[in-house]
Amino acid sequence: MGAVAEYFDNIKNTVTTIFEGMAVTASHFMRKPYTVQYPDRIPVRVQDTLPYRYRGILNVDLEICTGCLACERACPIDCIVIACEKDQKTKILTISQFDIDIIKCMYCGLCSEPCPTGAIHHTSEFEGADFSTESMIRRFVTDPIDAYKPKKGPETDERIAPILNRGMRYVNEFAPPGEAWNGGVVEDGAAPPGADDEEGAAAKQ
Repeated sequence: MGAVAEYFDNIKNTVTTIFEGMAVTASHFMRKPYTVQYPDRIPVRVQDTLPYRYRGILNVDLEICTGCLACERACPIDCIVIACEKDQKTKILTISQFDIDIIKCMYCGLCSEPCPTGAIHHTSEFEGADFSTESMIRRFVTDPIDAYKPKKGPETDERIAPILNRGMRYVNEFAPPGEAWNGGVVEDGAAPPGADDEEGAAAKQ
């Protein structure tokens, strides 16, 4: 008798679980479809919905890059390659190469944290697919450019000031508590103390 009871009990459990599963499936017929037609027919770009601290593909603002090589030294997988030359007569530091291999990049953010001006920073861009590995190397320097030298006071260049403000906001967003420059507020494009440290670049010469 026990075997017969167990047999019918198994049948009951089978029918019950089928109805439970079908009930969940059938409930979706009554719901409004929620399908994101990516990347078309969406009201707002996905990139515009991501938070400010999102770690997307790296970008570099060469206008405020001091050539200190802090980001290159901080990268644990050597996906950043920078070449700088310092003119011994004029003491001007020139950046001739700034490459980032986004295939190797693991988006850890270690390179952007020590940057004194926020020149290297993560963006909200995540679509980096291409047809060759060579095209995945972002080369930011086309012609040699002089490294940025922070002013003792506020930045007066109207073109550089907004870029520096964005960079310092990025630096302060990621700064450890209590270590944000100027209490986390950037005023008039002023540069952080010590941003003109070129010892790292000079050491590589």
